[in-house]
Amino acid sequence: MTTGTGTDGIELTHYQHGQLPESFRELLLQVHADAYADQMDDEFVQKFAWFVDHWSSLPGFTCVVGRDADTGEAVGFAYGAPATMYREWWREHLEQAPADSSTYALSELMVRPAWRKRGVSRLLHDALLADRPEALVVLLVDPGHPRVKDLYESWGYRQVGYRQPFADSPRYAVMLRELAFAAV
Repeated sequence: MTTGTGTDGIELTHYQHGQLPESFRELLLQVHADAYADQMDDEFVQKFAWFVDHWSSLPGFTCVVGRDADTGEAVGFAYGAPATMYREWWREHLEQAPADSSTYALSELMVRPAWRKRGVSRLLHDALLADRPEALVVLLVDPGHPRVKDLYESWGYRQVGYRQPFADSPRYAVMLRELAFAAV
């Protein structure tokens, strides 16, 4: 775990697999509950705790949590893990994989409503990916949220297809980007 100060009074804390404090899971669940307060009756949204447990157990898992430097309140987080080589879920959408197809899967990027539209999501995104050795980053975005999809496209992602990872999940847009542009 390392801590540093970002922009606009946001303190960033970096976590990795095997070095998670006991409060880590609860912290992410609290941010999620605030971010999805109006959707908590959705059964898929209710499964978030399972996703936290699954992703944080993966080797190579990393997470960045942003906190208000004045109050210490968590304002958002981003997390993911390296994808298993040759099993990346973007492959089925491309005719040919790039020569270096090592991939980091960005699973979650979440910001509390009171902190949105302040650049916090970009700060968390860039901090999470800043030192990644992989050539690519992939994520899923709900196409029912076109402004979120547009935001990712403005960061250099491109849609390569669609994927419904679970029977009860939305059908997501698969978005891929070269990591060389992570700090743009």
